[in-house]
Amino acid sequence: MFIDTKKKEINVKIVYYGPALSGKTTNLKVIYAKLNPKFRGELVTVDTKGERTLYFDFLPVEITLAGGFKVKFHIYTVPGQVFYRASRKLVLKGADGIVFVADSSPERREANIQIMQELSETLEEQGTPIGTIPIVLQYNKRDVPNALDVETLQADLNHLNAPYFLAVASQEKGVFETLDAIVKLVIKKLTSKAPV
Repeated sequence: MFIDTKKKEINVKIVYYGPALSGKTTNLKVIYAKLNPKFRGELVTVDTKGERTLYFDFLPVEITLAGGFKVKFHIYTVPGQVFYRASRKLVLKGADGIVFVADSSPERREANIQIMQELSETLEEQGTPIGTIPIVLQYNKRDVPNALDVETLQADLNHLNAPYFLAVASQEKGVFETLDAIVKLVIKKLTSKAPV
């Protein structure tokens, strides 16, 4: 978070984190498509031929708080593929809030667990233990055959008892509920730090 008291501006970074093809970029594309253009900037994507985000998506969204402070949310996604761990670490640095997007497909269960473990380790390395940063979980792809049950996903991933949402991002289900939850958690945390 960066606070500019002269401009009355607070810059906040939210990172969508999760395994490859879990729906992180789909979430951002839905948000971008539905938001009023006056409240959002450009959506920047870097895709490979396989339609996977290679580095990040960046979507600045702006709201105004009481007292006239503008909050600019810079929303990123990380590449999910295992070999992009260094890129994930870089994108995660300085995050003020995290949305963990899990894939409900049974065959992706281990990938979900591994990337959550990596997230926890990376935050620890960066001096921000996972329990000290706002986090929301999204259990995406609820429409897949034999989707993992919520109890299994909770046991595997939600050791913090963080808020979670069921989603089918490709159908716009659960996307804004997830975004709303992380924005509220981040604002709650930053308003306790913002200048009066």
